Amino acid sequence: MSADLDLRVYLVTSGIDDRTVEVAARAAAAGVGIVQVRAKDLRGDALFAFVARVAEAVATAAPGTTLLVDDDVEVARRARAEGLPVHGVHLGQDDLPVVLAREALGPDAIIGLTTGTLDLVRDSVAHGLSPDYIGAGPFRTTPTKDSGRPPLGVEGYPPLVAATPAPVVAIGDITPADVPALSRTGIAGVAMVRAIMTAEDPAAVVREALAAWEGVRA
Repeated sequence: MSADLDLRVYLVTSGIDDRTVEVAARAAAAGVGIVQVRAKDLRGDALFAFVARVAEAVATAAPGTTLLVDDDVEVARRARAEGLPVHGVHLGQDDLPVVLAREALGPDAIIGLTTGTLDLVRDSVAHGLSPDYIGAGPFRTTPTKDSGRPPLGVEGYPPLVAATPAPVVAIGDITPADVPALSRTGIAGVAMVRAIMTAEDPAAVVREALAAWEGVRA
């Protein structure tokens, strides 16, 4: 994993409209380290065009922000080949295996992988093919995505952290109020969807979550 990868507060987008692009840019300017573009209703050229819009807006707002594409390795590969500020992909359990995604995107690409059980975490690091980070959830039940797995809660994260050398990012209806307790479990960061995307002031939510991380460290 790149030493520069900032996983503390991680935005997963929802929606495919102008506001989605605006919120992603505002969150990046406020300090989000990673923006993952999740647009399940788009495919092919339409997804590529939307990823390009978000990537360019985010790079303008905060050039150091990492931009990932959800699921679609080909769109991520095309974006990188065309020089867009896209840094990699986040994969689900049913997507292309990490090793094949790495071959497609190159050794410097950032590749994340969704997990949520101890067995899935252990499988993710088998044969030395660990992703750059692991997304683990759900923290609590969320309407955003039904993984079919029971909620982990705070107590579910320490065993997952202990089972992998890869940094672990918690996800699943997380709010800034959850950050202090979660940060003490050994995770590297929290991914947020609704807490940021539906906020009247997305930047304020990001700043609150980052302050919670720094407060615990202090």
